Amino acid sequence: MSLQPTAAPADLDGYWSAVMDELAALPVAAELTVNPLRSTEFATLYDLKLTSVGPYRIHAFFSIPTGDGPFPALLLTGGYGSVVHIASYEERQQFVTVSLRARGKRLSDVPHAAAFPGMLTDGIDDPARYVFRGVVADCCRAIDFLLTRPEVDTGKIAVVGDDMALLTAALRPQVDAVYATPTLFYGASQLAPTTDAYPLEELNDYARTYPDQAAAMWRTLSYFDPIHQAAKVKAATVLVTGNDQDLFSPAAVAPLVAAFGRDVEEYVSAHSSYKDGVRQATWLAQRYALGEPVLPPHWR
Repeated sequence: MSLQPTAAPADLDGYWSAVMDELAALPVAAELTVNPLRSTEFATLYDLKLTSVGPYRIHAFFSIPTGDGPFPALLLTGGYGSVVHIASYEERQQFVTVSLRARGKRLSDVPHAAAFPGMLTDGIDDPARYVFRGVVADCCRAIDFLLTRPEVDTGKIAVVGDDMALLTAALRPQVDAVYATPTLFYGASQLAPTTDAYPLEELNDYARTYPDQAAAMWRTLSYFDPIHQAAKVKAATVLVTGNDQDLFSPAAVAPLVAAFGRDVEEYVSAHSSYKDGVRQATWLAQRYALGEPVLPPHWR
């Protein structure tokens, strides 16, 4: 499927500036607690609390490798689901890692516990109330935290995730590398009507249930489409696409690639956690001159 780029909202920059101003007015207020059960000989793990817009206290898992730093850092923004796992043993050996549990997800579900399905349309009729306004701020807050840490080489901060990774890199120029798999917001108004697969089917469900709010939904989503922010991303970028039979095929993602206005790397997913994982680990290791990536034994 070939997508036609849509126009950005006239107040796009003002919208995101207001979110970032609200975030900047709040202290990071980091609270760290050692998690001995999940610490190892090669890394110490902490439960981390941060303050984001709302104000809202969010949770993350923060891991520091054993040894002399500073180390490159890896922010894992998490996928669309209630649980975000701790970074892998292998990642934790080479990177300072933050596995973010944004608002609504487990351990960040007070006062708001998100529903799955359901979170994708929470407050979607109004950009000012849409839950992902806060989620993007949560991701940016994690970068703010990493920039304060002496263990982090602040010139080597990478973000891995879905559309959240791209939006974070656009709003936090300190991000040096981004490895992103668009799945939620890119081209949503054109892609969602062509599928009945979740999570995009949530948008179709909403349009059927509240037809009078459909136009407002698509307008809200236009603020989050990474195509409108791509040119602001200065980080080295890998975009993961599906194959020619997938919804997010190379052809469908081509307008997003073009929107960067510079070369970005494209990687067609092999739909294999092994092959895709090796590709990601290798790219990050090469980016930060770490030598061979640390891989699980069954991936070697």
